[in-house]
Amino acid sequence: MSPYGTHDGDESYTGLLGKDRVPKSDRRIEALGAVDECTAVLGVARTQARSPETGKVLLHVQRDLYVLMAELAATPENVENFRAINENSVKWLEIAIHQFEQLVDMPEEFIVPGDSLQGAMLDVARTVIRRAERRVVELTHSGDVQNFELVRYLNRASNLCYVLELYENSLAGQARPTLAKG
Repeated sequence: MSPYGTHDGDESYTGLLGKDRVPKSDRRIEALGAVDECTAVLGVARTQARSPETGKVLLHVQRDLYVLMAELAATPENVENFRAINENSVKWLEIAIHQFEQLVDMPEEFIVPGDSLQGAMLDVARTVIRRAERRVVELTHSGDVQNFELVRYLNRASNLCYVLELYENSLAGQARPTLAKG
């Protein structure tokens, strides 16, 4: 194998976890790419985090997103072998959200990102996760993905990024976020 990959995708097709190959423009591949972007941008946010606890939580989410991608990439005949995101995964996120909500004043209005570098990175992560969520929703609505917990997980992950944005802003001395209404 070449150090640059297998070159299997040079013909504009890529493999799934199973026997199928699909065009790289396939909706499933688009969703996988969107989730892959999430892991990357969460990695950047993790490098910028002031709190070690923020970093630990983001790493946990990144690892969950890898198993989420495996389920998205699995063919129908072997998807059960890759199903790992479930109700407990979503509950873990909800507990983390609640824990960080206790550490910040939650605004009742929309906020403008950019009160700190750390918070701004988490806001970018939040928006990238929302895009991935839309792609996975499309797959669930078309019947290509049966596990709706994937959608719920992405939804809560974006909520977590919002709360972490507020938390990291407060650690940077910006406890009062800039509101959209000036």
